[in-house]
Amino acid sequence: MTAKLLILDDDPDILLMLKTVFHGEEMEVMLESESDAALKLILTERPNVAIFDISMPGKSGFQVLQEAKKIDPGLSIIMTTGHKTTQNAIEAMKFGAYDYVTKPFDTNKLRSSVQKALECNLLNRKVRYTKDTNQLKLEEDADDIMIGSSAEMIEIWKMVGKVADSDATVLIQGESGTGKELLARAIYDNSRRKNRPFLAVNCAALPEALLESELFGHEKGAFTDAHARRIGKFEQCNGGTIFLDEIGEMSLANQGKLLRVLECQEFERVGGNDTIRVDVRIIAATNRSLVTSVKEKTFRMDLFYRLRVVNFFLPPLKDRAEDIPLLIDLFVKKFSRKYGKTIRRVAPETTDLLLKHPWEGNIRELKNVINSATVFCKSDVLMPEDLESFLTAKAGFKEVDLDCAGDDYYEVFWKMLEPVFDGICLKNKGTIYESVNMGLEKALIHMAMEKSNNNQVFAAKLLGISRNTLRDRLERYKSGANE
Repeated sequence: MTAKLLILDDDPDILLMLKTVFHGEEMEVMLESESDAALKLILTERPNVAIFDISMPGKSGFQVLQEAKKIDPGLSIIMTTGHKTTQNAIEAMKFGAYDYVTKPFDTNKLRSSVQKALECNLLNRKVRYTKDTNQLKLEEDADDIMIGSSAEMIEIWKMVGKVADSDATVLIQGESGTGKELLARAIYDNSRRKNRPFLAVNCAALPEALLESELFGHEKGAFTDAHARRIGKFEQCNGGTIFLDEIGEMSLANQGKLLRVLECQEFERVGGNDTIRVDVRIIAATNRSLVTSVKEKTFRMDLFYRLRVVNFFLPPLKDRAEDIPLLIDLFVKKFSRKYGKTIRRVAPETTDLLLKHPWEGNIRELKNVINSATVFCKSDVLMPEDLESFLTAKAGFKEVDLDCAGDDYYEVFWKMLEPVFDGICLKNKGTIYESVNMGLEKALIHMAMEKSNNNQVFAAKLLGISRNTLRDRLERYKSGANE
């Protein structure tokens, strides 16, 4: 029996082009420009594979996809679009698409995708299944969104769509600054747990004992300064999703407790005997090789395999250069709004300069450069001279090398201050010393409070100062905190 391919697109040129592409592929090609007519063909002709354009007038491609799946759950559907948005790829896979491809088409890849979709359809033609998935809202504008239309990122969006609704544990690997927490949030936002809590914990930010209490909580009197029972993140997150960043920095003792949560969804608070049962999905991330850590016996092998049920690898920015213009546009718009600027465009030579930069700090570095350049931009066009000093200062500066930074972090602060020092001088003439010192102390206090979940005892220990001193600084900088 001859295989059948249905193509739905409102552009007659696209239909003609695809008919030519699949001519001679030993399959019957059916062309349609109207959604309802395509659905009737699915009912009467039972095609094996369908290609739907997302942006159809009237009934959208997503609606056709869902209705087609009700008619024939086994139909292999490939969604296409010229709008390379994150949510399109995720939505397509969540609603049961076999694949998602973007325009302009790479015809060889499209042929390959159709062939694989056909094989899948023929293998599963007799298998019927149902999956009830509610229509999700399209992604709204947000301060922090993950963006990318490179081939690597499209595959990631497709994978998010496939795994988001499951409760499978996820491991996200990638260099610092590549957007691991944003990917974790994308998985959470598209999961059935999206109306339950999402909590993030940086495992590298707290000492072992504090991290244990942060995750699992503690009983009154469990240790010095434990004046009351504390509910940990796992209890707070019951029914939701917890994101464990820098999981490779977790101690072996805490790894053992985490493994038990993964296996049994239960644990005890520090100093407690009662077993606490929870229902929490775990998403973990690391910028180091856990395989190497397992070989070095600093990371448990059984935990490693438990974590990587689903494994994502976020490529560094230098390997997805086609996403850089999208990110530039996103950050310029964001920081223009923040600082009340009217930057209308980015000069072509500015984009060229940014494309040539190595971006060792990845997206985080690009974001910081655009932030600083926006502050100092003097016109409605972002020019190379607005950001050259920041690029020079950050060249080769991926992460602070603490082993080489010295006890006083002189080199670190020099690199931070040098590109903005002239601006500080103009703004704070005569009070530079006081302003910079106050800003540094205020940032340290607020960062320590954030890392300690606003717990004064933990923050004071982290900073190495007395609790009274911390309280004095909190009052001075008007930062609220829990007792």
